[in-house]
Amino acid sequence: MTKQKIIGIVGWKNSGKTTLVEALIRKMTDRGFHLSSVKHAHHAFDIDIPGKDSYRHRQAGAREVIVVSGQRWALMHETAGPVEPGLEELLPKLAPCDLVVIEGYKHGAHPKIEVARSARSEGLIADLDSSVIAVATDDAGLAGAHRCLPLNDVCAIANFIEKYLELNPRESKPGSAAQ
Repeated sequence: MTKQKIIGIVGWKNSGKTTLVEALIRKMTDRGFHLSSVKHAHHAFDIDIPGKDSYRHRQAGAREVIVVSGQRWALMHETAGPVEPGLEELLPKLAPCDLVVIEGYKHGAHPKIEVARSARSEGLIADLDSSVIAVATDDAGLAGAHRCLPLNDVCAIANFIEKYLELNPRESKPGSAAQ
């Protein structure tokens, strides 16, 4: 079994991580890659709606609830306590794909690209974490000695990821422009 190829997108709050992740997923999918994503949340969240059946199942004590329709299915799993599962536990739950894009998990050991829009008192994550392989920014001076990627050029960032992870391009979807 081959190990999944993963790339993380990290940065401080409101740096534009989600915007970049969304653009990368769209660009890489247009190029024919099959992607999955993992989004880390620092707060309690709920993808279920109070009052709906699946919510009621969880409230009644079900540890896992699968919601199924003709268009999608989702598995909700309640953790046993305040310790959240790590990537090594979560990634095997994903179906095989060409690339997993991870938003957050800034302390993981996987290769990461940091999004930096402005200088911050906390400094760059890349200054303290050698698994940050590049800094995507619209101000090259912010990247310092780190590899700098143009934040507003998703094609350049996608090209960098393809080369770095040695991804093999697939045939483009009809009507898309693989750049």
